[in-house]
Amino acid sequence: MSLRIAIGGDHAGFEYKQMILKWLQEQNFQTADFGPYTSDSVDYPDTAHPLAQAIEDKKYDLGILICGSGNGVCMTANKHQGIRAGLAWNKEVVELIRMHNDANVMCLPARFITADQALDFAKIFINTEFEGGRHATRVGKISC
Repeated sequence: MSLRIAIGGDHAGFEYKQMILKWLQEQNFQTADFGPYTSDSVDYPDTAHPLAQAIEDKKYDLGILICGSGNGVCMTANKHQGIRAGLAWNKEVVELIRMHNDANVMCLPARFITADQALDFAKIFINTEFEGGRHATRVGKISC
């Protein structure tokens, strides 16, 4: 069974979202687009909260959120108890948020990375497994 991947963001991340969504669909992943659906200005919580809730509800396995700095969507997603959202700006960080933190949402800073990087990061995020072990103990301590 292929992974179920949700994607969303705000107007600053719209173009990257569209590009990544197209690639995900070409790879036959089950996807959900939480918006925005145009490049018109939107408030990132309006897409980040529903995406995070869908992952918490186990409707999707992983999420990708994209806004200008990546911080707004990351802060919003992390308000949800079952979400471990990580801000990713290079390949090593993408690998580590999956391997060590079991991140289920990756947040991308569209204004600070290229389109090629955004797509590479999505591929790494999806294909990197959680290592477990000592990291599982630490991840277990994240929730309050």
